[in-house]
Amino acid sequence: MNADDLGSPRELTGLQRRRALYQPELPPCLLQGTRIRVEFGDSTTTIDSKCADIVAQAFPHIFGQKLVRFLEPHTDTVVSESDAQVIQEHPPIRVGVVFSGRQSPGGHNVIWGTYDAMKAQNPHNVLLGFVGGTEGLFAKKTLEITDDVLSSYKNQGGFDLLGRTVDQIRTTEQINAAKATCCDLNLDGLIIIGGVTSNSDAAQLAEIFAEHNCKTKVIGVPVTLSGDLRNQFVETTVGFDTVCKVNSQLISNVCLDAISAGKYYYFVRLMGGKASHVALECALQSHPNMVILGEEVAFSKLTLKEITNKICDGVEARAEQGKHHGVLVIPEGLIESIPEMYALIQEINNLHSNNVSEADIPSQLSPWAAALSKFLPSFIRRELILHQESDNSAQLSQIDTEQLLAHLVEAEMNKRTKEGKYKGRKFSSVCHFFGSQARGSLPSNFDCNYAYVLGHICVQIIAAGLNGYMATVTNLKDSTNKWRCAAVPLAAMMSVRRHLRGPGAVPIGRPVIHPSPIDLKAESYAVLREKASSFLLDDFYRTPGGIQFEGPGAGTKPITLTIEEQDYLGDIEILQAYLDKVRTILKPGCSREILKASISSIASVNDVLKFMSAPLNTELPLYHFN
Repeated sequence: MNADDLGSPRELTGLQRRRALYQPELPPCLLQGTRIRVEFGDSTTTIDSKCADIVAQAFPHIFGQKLVRFLEPHTDTVVSESDAQVIQEHPPIRVGVVFSGRQSPGGHNVIWGTYDAMKAQNPHNVLLGFVGGTEGLFAKKTLEITDDVLSSYKNQGGFDLLGRTVDQIRTTEQINAAKATCCDLNLDGLIIIGGVTSNSDAAQLAEIFAEHNCKTKVIGVPVTLSGDLRNQFVETTVGFDTVCKVNSQLISNVCLDAISAGKYYYFVRLMGGKASHVALECALQSHPNMVILGEEVAFSKLTLKEITNKICDGVEARAEQGKHHGVLVIPEGLIESIPEMYALIQEINNLHSNNVSEADIPSQLSPWAAALSKFLPSFIRRELILHQESDNSAQLSQIDTEQLLAHLVEAEMNKRTKEGKYKGRKFSSVCHFFGSQARGSLPSNFDCNYAYVLGHICVQIIAAGLNGYMATVTNLKDSTNKWRCAAVPLAAMMSVRRHLRGPGAVPIGRPVIHPSPIDLKAESYAVLREKASSFLLDDFYRTPGGIQFEGPGAGTKPITLTIEEQDYLGDIEILQAYLDKVRTILKPGCSREILKASISSIASVNDVLKFMSAPLNTELPLYHFN
């Protein structure tokens, strides 16, 4: 589509028209129109205490801001009137919105939710979309969002309402251009829709705006199909549910094809960046025979040969049961999880950073890297030296890791056959990469609701005069009427990587919001491990089918979301309730016995918390990634 066609009315099919009629749900606090109570909680810090001072130094204007919750006008959860307010007046505002991350189903509903909330506050409010992503932001290329513009984009997939481009606001030139645009257009707010990189850029922009007294408030929205923008405040991202549902259907189709033909092994690589959240969720939904997660490989330091042997052992085990077919699922970030491949990619990235051309990179590799490169198939060598992504990482989507593994497994199976160790049928493979197939899908009801709610929250953040915040919702596993709406400082989600192990590990680099790896101690991962042997041998394939917009399956949510206890804001409420009870019991005049017991108990709690919040002494899985 030409840039000039973005935002133009488009002809919808019958299904699209039916989908456009769906009205997303709102939690009670957002159903009150302009009467929404804004509660300011405690000042925030960072999850890694050793990073707090570094983040504070890098972002002095936006670090340590308070956690903010949006509540119904009358609620018993408010601590005191001084901590909360209902904003009564809503003068006209002008807000800009930009797609800064990769396409993710539901992104259009963030804009729709923002528009509806703005018009509810004041019909004279103006919402401007930047056409062409961040480049459109720099060039002041705008489209005013209206009912007519939105009519054919409600609940629709893709980002073709506004489009996207380089996905970054990072260099001094880019930041200055963004600031000039916001000042020239007299914007009260700028909403940046994207993932970890885009929201890190949003924090940087918010800091610069605050430093230069620019009135534009910068807000981030967690929209990324990979689901890796996940932390104590963000339970999942917009688009993750839809992408996993679409990919799970494709995987289940492949599983049924494999068992029908009975003679092929399907190697399926899934889009999802460095972390393996999509692969884990899809494995739980579709039950392929094998799934290899990058976090497992990084944690166990599995080499390429060890991974190959594990797959071959699985092929042999199935052959002993007369099964010569199967399905293997891997994440696109797996290639960077393998120690020797990671080191090779890092060396190539360093050469890119030193402006060495792609043609000259092979000759500039160190002897060990050159030897490894020579061992790899020629197609992988070509893909590894492709120019970096906007975040200076390898183009993971362009590296055919599934074909590399299929190639190595076939060679090893042939070797085992010649040595007489394997007596089964000749190994045959078929490779797939499921990437863009899911990015433009019609979003699920969950993603439609989630995105629309986040758009509403963005407007409340601007009305409250907050800068450098992300719109968030917790308790997502429950029904929409129990969702908790909040604004969280972007700086509270930041940390600095440490590339060394042990007590002497020193933070290196500038604070950013990092991709969150799969927690290998999480319940969802434990479920996968528990079922691994059954998946491998029993062909216990599951067919979730296509996304259901109506009926019994319409309300399903990601398995990894529903089985984890993640309601962080709810837990803060519980803690606050206990603290209030303690304050009530320990008023001056209480007995000495009660006072002494409380001092002893609180001292013990303090010691435990001090120990738990000490700087981490070892790397977490994937923390060595750039």
